[in-house]
Amino acid sequence: MTTKARFAVSRSGLLAGGLLIAATLLPTAAAANFPAFVDRLWLDAQARGIPRQIFVSAFSGMTPDPTVMEATRKQPEFKSTSAQYIMKRASDLRIEKGRLKAQEWDQALRIIEQTYGVDRFVVLSVWGNETNYGGFLGGHNAIRAMATLAYNGYRAEYFRKELLAALDILAQGHTDPKHMVGSWAGAMGHTQFMPSSFKAFAVDITGDGRRDIWTTIPDALASTANYLKKSGWRPGETWGYEVILPPNFNVQHGKSMGAAPLSQWKAMGVRRAGDQDFPRPTDQGRLLLPGGPTGPAFLVLPNFRVIKRYNNSDNYALVVGHLADRIRGAGPFVAPWPADQLLTQPEREEIQRLLVQRGYPVGKVDGQFGAQTRDAIRRFQSRIGMYADGNATPSVLERLRAPN
Repeated sequence: MTTKARFAVSRSGLLAGGLLIAATLLPTAAAANFPAFVDRLWLDAQARGIPRQIFVSAFSGMTPDPTVMEATRKQPEFKSTSAQYIMKRASDLRIEKGRLKAQEWDQALRIIEQTYGVDRFVVLSVWGNETNYGGFLGGHNAIRAMATLAYNGYRAEYFRKELLAALDILAQGHTDPKHMVGSWAGAMGHTQFMPSSFKAFAVDITGDGRRDIWTTIPDALASTANYLKKSGWRPGETWGYEVILPPNFNVQHGKSMGAAPLSQWKAMGVRRAGDQDFPRPTDQGRLLLPGGPTGPAFLVLPNFRVIKRYNNSDNYALVVGHLADRIRGAGPFVAPWPADQLLTQPEREEIQRLLVQRGYPVGKVDGQFGAQTRDAIRRFQSRIGMYADGNATPSVLERLRAPN
């Protein structure tokens, strides 16, 4: 039996025809110059061989999407602790749903794992984290979203290139404009590929000639596995282990060690949680303490970095690995997380002002703890001898309030 015959695939036909763009764009004030933007885009699309019919079907009747620009002004404010982030994304409901999906797509996942060498449960976990197993693909027409961003000058060059790549995908017949659904930023399908990533990594495991990450779940999961494989996934290895540190362990020294063989960590008294042994003592692990020195500890392996290629966040990679383990049947973390203590908005802004007063730039003082603020906190913590994890806590605020 062929791979194609193994999967039941739902399909939809290409949208037919389309009116001329200039005649159908709505003449709103906000979109006054949008037809000119589309006309200029057509010149680039034509130069790369996009058929006129495909271009018209993608842009017919289109106006900028105001909800997309609103989304750019409502970026997350980093108010969640690591514990809150992980518990929300690896909830009991998501674990149970993941186990049901593992059964439902067992045959496809087995083929994908054999083909690409990537742990099927990690692939499932990415799917769960990106769209709740297809429960919400983003709600935006990806072409309209990226056109809105490029037209309004929001990372215009990047989104223009992604928009043209999306037109390539349409021209190749992998989907149609109606089904090219994604996030406000253009990340598409069940596992949220940008168009350039789609072109580089998406695959047609069903053998029907279309790489369909929107309506063909095996294609979406296989594309994710291929992405991880080409990003350096090491078959037969896991992402990492929860570990228990020995009493009086020097966490600063442990962090400064970088990657070291698991056998070396074991010789230092670090043991795997649950009184299990490390199955591969020569694997290289580095210490990760997402909740600070009093929270759960982990030794993360090279595949942890591969997961971060999907989303460059330790918390994201940790929750993908943990959810994968839970779907597989493992239990929750052994060590408890520190009590969550969220600062108020005025306290968050006060931390930023006090950091600036001490010579640590944070960018805009707005209570949003992005990379610059977290780096400033780490530098301050390191200078005063605190564990430098970059987390804003009441104790950090208290130390900043103290006289120099």
